[in-house]
Amino acid sequence: MDTFNPLAQNTAVNGLITAIAHNREDGVLARHLGAQSWYIVADYLHPHAYERGHLLIAQGAADRNLYFLESGTLKVDVRTDQGPLQLAILGPGTVVGEGSFFSHLPRNASVVAYSNCKLWELNPADFDTLGKKHPTVALALSMALGAIVATRLADVSRRIAIT
Repeated sequence: MDTFNPLAQNTAVNGLITAIAHNREDGVLARHLGAQSWYIVADYLHPHAYERGHLLIAQGAADRNLYFLESGTLKVDVRTDQGPLQLAILGPGTVVGEGSFFSHLPRNASVVAYSNCKLWELNPADFDTLGKKHPTVALALSMALGAIVATRLADVSRRIAIT
């Protein structure tokens, strides 16, 4: 059984929790995981700060990391025969990388820091550890990510933006 100890919580993730709670675009992460669960997930996340222009995800890359955006914006685009096509600008409280995380397929779009940003990375090995130590939290996170994939697939304009 997962237990929550408020004295042991990783408060560094408070900004991410706030961003997720205020995200009106996807809104899915907050519906599936409350703050208590995010404090558990925080122990498996790795913070990064990137400047505008940093290439976070390259189209065709084989990595499977997830990125939760705390602050700043990300631009998602795809290479086409006619040149790059911008698919989305994503704001705080969302996630990128969910497609390859689940499918084990190469990235189908690129993601660049559109402004200076702070992200939290979750790699597959840390997710596996989370699943072993806190299975209910890992399941809730999986359901949230699945809901985001489904939501993005339903929106034709963002369908290809599942990275």
